Amino acid sequence: MQVRHFNAGLYDANSYLINGKVLVDTGMNTPALMAAIEKNIDIKSLELIILTHCHIDHTAAAGEIAEKSGARVAIHREDAPLLKDDGVSAASLFGRRTPQVEPGMLLEDGQRINIGEGEELEVIHTPGHTPGGICLYEPVSKSLFSGDTVFPGGSIGRTDFEGGSPSALTASISKLAALDIRILYPGHGSITSDDVKRQIEMSLSMSRGFLRF
Repeated sequence: MQVRHFNAGLYDANSYLINGKVLVDTGMNTPALMAAIEKNIDIKSLELIILTHCHIDHTAAAGEIAEKSGARVAIHREDAPLLKDDGVSAASLFGRRTPQVEPGMLLEDGQRINIGEGEELEVIHTPGHTPGGICLYEPVSKSLFSGDTVFPGGSIGRTDFEGGSPSALTASISKLAALDIRILYPGHGSITSDDVKRQIEMSLSMSRGFLRF
């Protein structure tokens, strides 16, 4: 699996271009992301844009990139209606409006997505940060694209946004802790391959700790 990583700024989300065909999250800086993609591929060869959840820092560029490339936009069905809600999408926090994009694929837990080269991503529904948050697992390289569910160093996604749930996030991280993960591609922060299982166990411990308060 070939992964290229793009990030346009401190508060922007990571974007990942997989096998030159699939983009995971878009961030907010449309011109910068478009330029980065076009340095690597013909934009028309992009087939699918997967959004790990509905928050604006992961989705703002989705509409323009989908329009220019012709790629479909995929998001979990529980977050799809929230894409256009300025409150739940956290657009108002960034002084923005939600992107005008219509998902062409509604994702479900356990669904497999062909990413080319004979490889697939498994959709793992991980609510807690948002109702329809997802992670994506590639079993051959044992890679996890974690969105805002878990981060390096044992950090976890916030649950104080509208639609967040500490108990749901804990259950979601428990699912991730059962996987064999060698590489973590987070929604924010650095990619890591340093004892990822231990880092996710730290995330689970942190999430459980918040439930005690």
